[in-house]
Amino acid sequence: MATSLLRAGFDVTGFDVNAAASERFQAQGGRVGATPAAAAAGADCVVAVVVNADQTEAVLFGPDGCAEAMPEGSVFVSSATMAPERARALAARLEATGRHYLDAPMSGGAARAADGALTMLASGTPSAFSRARPALDAMTGTLYELGDSAGLGAAFKMVNQLLAGVHIAAACEAMAFAARQGLDLARVYEVITKSAGNSWMFENRIPHVLAGDYTPHSSIEIFTKDLGIVLDMARADKFPVPVAGAALQMYLMTAAAGMGKDDDASVARLYAQIAGLTLPTKS
Repeated sequence: MATSLLRAGFDVTGFDVNAAASERFQAQGGRVGATPAAAAAGADCVVAVVVNADQTEAVLFGPDGCAEAMPEGSVFVSSATMAPERARALAARLEATGRHYLDAPMSGGAARAADGALTMLASGTPSAFSRARPALDAMTGTLYELGDSAGLGAAFKMVNQLLAGVHIAAACEAMAFAARQGLDLARVYEVITKSAGNSWMFENRIPHVLAGDYTPHSSIEIFTKDLGIVLDMARADKFPVPVAGAALQMYLMTAAAGMGKDDDASVARLYAQIAGLTLPTKS
């Protein structure tokens, strides 16, 4: 995302706890700050891409956090997936300091991020959108403006995550079921991607299973977190989500089996372990 901003002509300073990521960004022409505060100093727009609400709060208000370093009137774009009430609380806290907060979780993964083609599900005040729009245009292919208060973007994202988590778990179950039937898994993938049972997640994740490559493009632990948020929200609203609950248990079992930091397609490996199946291995 930072590279997309560079490509669009922005002056970008980044911060990352991963030194290798910082070095790559510098090699592409970006600057790197030693802390979130250093990276945000003087910036019109600060974009935070972390895992959850706690990390977002730390980036903003923790030691060396960026909130006080941001100029008054600047905007903080929060792209972490979190519960709507956490987004509302963070927005209220930041806006009380004279800065703007845009609740802008995203979808699309690393490939679309690199192309500046993410989908963002954003909500916030008109002023927040106005301040952030030039940067958003550089990072997104599709920008949804979902309301004038923080929390709405987060709620839309949780609907997406419910579907995404269920679809991945179902895709892995289907491929393990196919393996039990003795079918050629590559042929199953070919047939299903041209049939009504296909989904974006099936088409995107099952190649990881076919290659036996579980390098974490999106890890199991992302969905133990996100489906956990879905179930927390549903419980608070006394709303049943049994399919999401079943999918969450599959991710929790996969994490408990030692694959929490592996690719989320590792649910297929859990099925293989349970059923004594042999899946493709990385060559």
